[in-house]
Amino acid sequence: MSDVVVIGGGIVGCACAYELAKAGAKVTLLEYGKTGMQATNAAAGMLAPLIESPGPGPMLEFGLRALRAYPALVDELRGQCDLDIEFRPHGILKVVFDDPGMLELRRRFGWQRELGFPIDWLDGPTCREFEPRLSTRIAAGVFSAEEGGVNNQALALALERAAIARGADLRIHTRVTGFTTAAGRITAVRSGDESFACDTVVLAAGARSGKVAGLLRAHVPVRPIRGQMIALGGMSAPIRHVVWGPGGYLVPRANGLVFAGATVEDVGFRRRTTKAGIRGLRRMAEGLVPQFRAATVHFDWAGLRPGTPDALPIIGPVPGWSNFIAATGHFRNGILLGPLTGAVIARAITAGDWTRIPAEFAPARFGPERAR
Repeated sequence: MSDVVVIGGGIVGCACAYELAKAGAKVTLLEYGKTGMQATNAAAGMLAPLIESPGPGPMLEFGLRALRAYPALVDELRGQCDLDIEFRPHGILKVVFDDPGMLELRRRFGWQRELGFPIDWLDGPTCREFEPRLSTRIAAGVFSAEEGGVNNQALALALERAAIARGADLRIHTRVTGFTTAAGRITAVRSGDESFACDTVVLAAGARSGKVAGLLRAHVPVRPIRGQMIALGGMSAPIRHVVWGPGGYLVPRANGLVFAGATVEDVGFRRRTTKAGIRGLRRMAEGLVPQFRAATVHFDWAGLRPGTPDALPIIGPVPGWSNFIAATGHFRNGILLGPLTGAVIARAITAGDWTRIPAEFAPARFGPERAR
């Protein structure tokens, strides 16, 4: 019997399994496919709470906590796994092309500077001093020095290996088909003829979280949002920083490739890339860096991100069940927020401390409605 069954083997599920096992819990992680192949795979690995945030609030505060926790996590994982997760806190450059874009960028820059964040306003020529290959059409930008990126696939693998090293039992190709319950509690998670008895269940199934919760008629309103990406290559040292522009972003990787992403498509569980999506990503990349017209697409891929009605994660006890805990709905921020989510979930389950989870993320905000 496990203390905790974690459903879902993406970045959030692996982080939960690792942190719970580190805290001494007996953990079983169930993944219906292979670990790290859905939203985790669709990510570019950006760590960008400021650049992505529309304004102050719980999401920004949680994101900043997550960003500040990354250096210690990287050191911790480096000591346990022989993997380079390519943590690069080298800053992010966000650029715009026109006056309307500058107005919105000025608005964000204003409140961010007022709150004391290390962010600088750059005119077009200064943007090109940072990144000489940027388009001459760029009118202005901001540089956020403390943000950056990580190799999301390597991070997920490192968390998986670290969890296993701490004693977690990983079961891939294990689809949850039902639950055994008694008196408002889950007593076991079922997968076909197999049954996994447990004290607590953590729902970290990403885009499939709503479907899994529906087996209990629990209301966890997560829907899949497809994200397509391409990897561009064939150019030497194309960019040095993460560059975020209208319609997408460019993320340089240690192997010389540049990831360009990402589409945002509400198309259900259709995960395949499309010709239109790939063309759009190429146009976006070429608009930011014209030399990318000579680049080649080395590969393309897509994944399903977990979206929520209010664009906030769903973290905490699920109404109607005393031992069913959600850790899902991170949408485009799973790589940033996943490790911290694992830490606060582990703290809540093993120490009874729920204060580190923002109240605004509670599943109860969606009401007592039952899934149909």
